[in-house]
Amino acid sequence: MFEGFIDERIGVGEVQLRVRHAGRGLPVLLIHGHPRTGSTWHRVAPQLVHAGHTVVCPDMRGYGRSGKAALRPDHSQQSKRAVAGDMVRLMAALGHARFAVVGHDRGCYVALRLALDHPDLVSRLVVMDGVPISEALARCDATFARDWYHWFFFAQPDKPERAIGADPDAWYDSVRPDTMGAENYREVRDAIHDEATVRAMLEDYRAGLGVDRDHEEADRRAGRTVRCPTLLLWSTRDDMEALYGDPLAVWRPWAPDLRGEPIESGHHVAEENPDALAQALRRFLVD
Repeated sequence: MFEGFIDERIGVGEVQLRVRHAGRGLPVLLIHGHPRTGSTWHRVAPQLVHAGHTVVCPDMRGYGRSGKAALRPDHSQQSKRAVAGDMVRLMAALGHARFAVVGHDRGCYVALRLALDHPDLVSRLVVMDGVPISEALARCDATFARDWYHWFFFAQPDKPERAIGADPDAWYDSVRPDTMGAENYREVRDAIHDEATVRAMLEDYRAGLGVDRDHEEADRRAGRTVRCPTLLLWSTRDDMEALYGDPLAVWRPWAPDLRGEPIESGHHVAEENPDALAQALRRFLVD
C-alpha cells in the first residue's frame, strides 16, 4: 500500500497528523470519511501520482493514527473548521501554497469548510457522497431519520462509545478485507478498536449537529459561497438521489461553478471503483 510514498507525522499546532504523500505537479489533498483513514485512497492516490500530481493523504485529527485534541464542551475541537485549519497548516508544511481538495463522506464537509474559510488556497474542490450538513438537517424527514439515525445517536453522550466498544467489528460491519484490501482493512480495524479514536470520531458528529451547522448557517446569511470550480461525485448504490433527488440542485447555491456525475459504486467509492474515481478526478483537475 502506498509504495513510493513518504509516511510521516507532521505537527500542525494542536495535534500531529499522520500523512502519506508523493509525486510532483499540481498538489491534491485527499480527505477521507468515517470510519476510514487516509488509507482508503490507496488504490486512487498512485493513479493520480502517475498522472502528474502531488498527492497528500492525511488521517484527519482524531482519526486513524493522527493526534486526538483535548475535548471541549461544544465539541469544537473536532469541528470542520478546526480540521480544515489542520489541513492548511499541513499543506504549508509540505510547501504547497495552493492546492486542489477532494473530500469524501465526513471529509467532504471538511473540504467545503476549507474552500469557504480559505478561498485563496483552494484551486479546485471535489465533494463526494454528501451535501452540506445544514442542508441535510433542513431536509431531514422520516426516511433520513431511519436510514441516518447514527447522526443523532452519535450525538448522545457516552452511550455510543459503550455501544461501539462492546463489539466494534459488528458495529462497523462494512469494514471487510474483501472490498477494502488487506492492509487497508487492518489499518481501519485498528482504528475502530482504539477507544480514543472512536471517541474522536463521535465528536466529529457531535460537532456536526452544533458548531458545524452554525458555521454553515452563518455562511448562508453572509452570502458566502465556494469561489473555485467544484465537482460533485456520488455513488449510484448509495442513497444521495433517493434522499435529495438531484444532488446538484442542493449544492448549486453553495458552489456556483458546479458540475457533477454519478459513479457506479457503493458508498466507499475509492475502494470499490477506484479506476472510475481516478479517471473522473483526472478529467476535472486538468479541465
